[in-house]
Amino acid sequence: MVQAKSLTKIFRDGKRGDVVAANELSFECRPGTVFGLLGRNGAGKTTTLRMLATILAPTSGTAVVGGYDIIREPSRVRERIGFLSGDTKLYDRLTGRETLKYFGRLAGIEDKILETRIEELRGQLDLVDVLDLRVGKMSTGMKQKISVARVIVHNPSVLILDEPTLGLDVVNARATFDLIRRWKADGKTIVFSTHIMRDAERLCDELAIIEKGRLLARGSPSELLKAHGGSDLEDVFVTLVNVNP
Repeated sequence: MVQAKSLTKIFRDGKRGDVVAANELSFECRPGTVFGLLGRNGAGKTTTLRMLATILAPTSGTAVVGGYDIIREPSRVRERIGFLSGDTKLYDRLTGRETLKYFGRLAGIEDKILETRIEELRGQLDLVDVLDLRVGKMSTGMKQKISVARVIVHNPSVLILDEPTLGLDVVNARATFDLIRRWKADGKTIVFSTHIMRDAERLCDELAIIEKGRLLARGSPSELLKAHGGSDLEDVFVTLVNVNP
């Protein structure tokens, strides 16, 4: 379970003054569901997910992730989450296997158990061609496979995915969607951000549309269409953003 409670983040800028990146955001995501943060670039999606992942501390408000408070118990939260960001970098000189061993050991997994886990991931994610290849020689799609494996090597119950298909071609984006659906079927709690309407409609059980750090609307795709009209989610989004400039 993920429960955000009035999450607020204000950045201090010497030239612009206070910049409110997230403003009193409250929502929840239950196990076995996908909750989407939908907003254009700069809306506050990444800031919100980084707070949930304990990378950024909230200015005010809090959240409970996997049963633990992000402010009082950040280490417990980190044990239970997998955080995937589109700009996460891998070490070019390590092989895929060495990368997974590195992050598995950081997560406190014993070597024998880690070897078994890597073999499981090899089958689940089709890593045969990448495990013993150096990251620097991998294609974008191969690197994405290792990034995903890194995120789930410790089998987290909560997945926080920040624009996970950013920069991927159609084939690799579809493979990522299939993984998210599999994780959902396994009962994991998934919070997912995107600015792509079609991705939100295809994956999310519930959505929060945000603009300039504010929550404009929340509900399932069908509920949002019913409440705000329009032929598709893009119509709803544009209407809400234009009404709340």
